[in-house]
Amino acid sequence: MEVRPVRPVEYEHAGQLVVAAYRSLPGSHLSDDYAELLADVARRAKETEVMVAVASDTNAVIGCVTFVPDQSSPWAELLERGEAGVRMLGVEPRAQGRGVGRALVEACIGRALELRRTALMLHTTPWMTAAHRLYEACGFERLPTRDWSPVPEVPLLAYRHPLT
Repeated sequence: MEVRPVRPVEYEHAGQLVVAAYRSLPGSHLSDDYAELLADVARRAKETEVMVAVASDTNAVIGCVTFVPDQSSPWAELLERGEAGVRMLGVEPRAQGRGVGRALVEACIGRALELRRTALMLHTTPWMTAAHRLYEACGFERLPTRDWSPVPEVPLLAYRHPLT
């Protein structure tokens, strides 16, 4: 598997993959507006960094993540000075449990280190329990003081990976 920046020819597939990953979650409360935002990899790739995981045997995109370099990005969610962020991580449902998510998270950690960020921040929903285990295994810690809800039916749990 290779993790690299997304290519324009992959935007549509990568976006649909992220939507499919979110739709496969129990209790996901995925609104049409948010599904449209998840699908719009072209926009994110213009405004921030988007990485994909590509299967070695087929060269197919099997995972996607949005990396937010700092708080000035239009994709930043409650980032503080010195922090980078992770957003919209999705793995094709058939490829889940094979290390794809871990590879994408580790690529984000590496990118944050390259940029000399002090921490990597992300928010996740309570029903993304497999993701919680992954984040904790990668060194993220729960940070309840930074939890928030963009809409009442979607509480977001904060996780932070200190990099210093």
